[in-house]
Amino acid sequence: MRIGIVSQWYPPEPVTIPADLSRELAARGHTVRVLTGHPNYPHGELYEGYEQHWRTVEHHNGVTVRRVPLYTSHDSSGVRRAANYLSFAATSSAAAGRFLAGADVVYVYLTPATVFAAPALLRLLHGIPSVVHVQDVWPDSVTASPLAPRGLAGRAVSRTLTAAVGQIYRLASGIVVIAPSMRDLLVERGADPEKIRVVLNWANESLFRPVTEKSDIGRRERCTFMYAGAMGPFQNVGDSVCAAAAVADVADLVLVGSGIEEDAARRIAADLKADNVRFLGRRPAGEMAALYAAADFQLVTLRDLPMFRGTIPSKLQAALACGSPVLVSVPGDCAELVERAGVGLACPPEDWRALADRMRQAAKLPAVERAEMGRRALETYRGRMSLRAGVDAIEEMLRAAA
Repeated sequence: MRIGIVSQWYPPEPVTIPADLSRELAARGHTVRVLTGHPNYPHGELYEGYEQHWRTVEHHNGVTVRRVPLYTSHDSSGVRRAANYLSFAATSSAAAGRFLAGADVVYVYLTPATVFAAPALLRLLHGIPSVVHVQDVWPDSVTASPLAPRGLAGRAVSRTLTAAVGQIYRLASGIVVIAPSMRDLLVERGADPEKIRVVLNWANESLFRPVTEKSDIGRRERCTFMYAGAMGPFQNVGDSVCAAAAVADVADLVLVGSGIEEDAARRIAADLKADNVRFLGRRPAGEMAALYAAADFQLVTLRDLPMFRGTIPSKLQAALACGSPVLVSVPGDCAELVERAGVGLACPPEDWRALADRMRQAAKLPAVERAEMGRRALETYRGRMSLRAGVDAIEEMLRAAA
């Protein structure tokens, strides 16, 4: 097939699914073209070595990549965030007519939802079908954000986005969702159930894998939990700090990464005098497997919002791919998967006392039981979430649409 891929984000940005998919599809004999932006995510600053030009073409692993200009921003301003999304919608639409006109089918990495502007134009002008890969549910992920407008303006934004997303689901020939409850939610909102297939996301398997070498994280002789990832408004990192402070006699919490809520989390740790909480800042991607190996449990948290009940956070796949047990404070499918597979412990979200209880319970587990959880974690990842399984399913959907 001649396959187009549209994604606002693409390596060297830390968004691997579109790149993994493009590489694997090309290796299977398909002709693959990727339409994306100049790299600036997640810091909102253009990556070193890049300059924004209208026509930037690269070739990677048999894949042709066309980059278009966009407004670079990823800060706490809702207006600038909207400008970032809408600018890519405009420039990708302008470039798609020529760059992807010969495609048999287009795969759309649907986050943000504005990415669908170019595929919609291709369908209108050339009749090219598309398969959308829904990573987060709109408008919920916008309206629940602290960056969203409130009051009358907020309601107008919600109505507009609801109508636009409904149109996306109608126009798409296939819809990939990342969790069973997400499928149910989309069907409830009018999406055709015959179009939808659940495909669990995979991890970046070049980075997340079992290793014997462990990073120095200042480990002490106690159970160590690690939170690794973005510290934004949805991750509820403050509750993790509160929980860790309550179990300072038996456990440590190590936080790797950064985000707009990091300063607030640091203040909470200082106010609680939580000397068992350590912030390591951002670390190179190549160090992540060794960092994961240095902790006993990976901590996965999200706020208790309806849109997250149908979400499997990418941190879960990364942890399981490393053979790491997990402690999850996430609503819905994620907690159910963890408990059913026996790969860790779960508790209700936004309840730091319940999280503290689970931390204490985890700290008491014998080493042999933690090791067995780790073995099941890797087995679960390889059987249900691997790159090969995901690409097989998406390739099948692309072929059906084409």
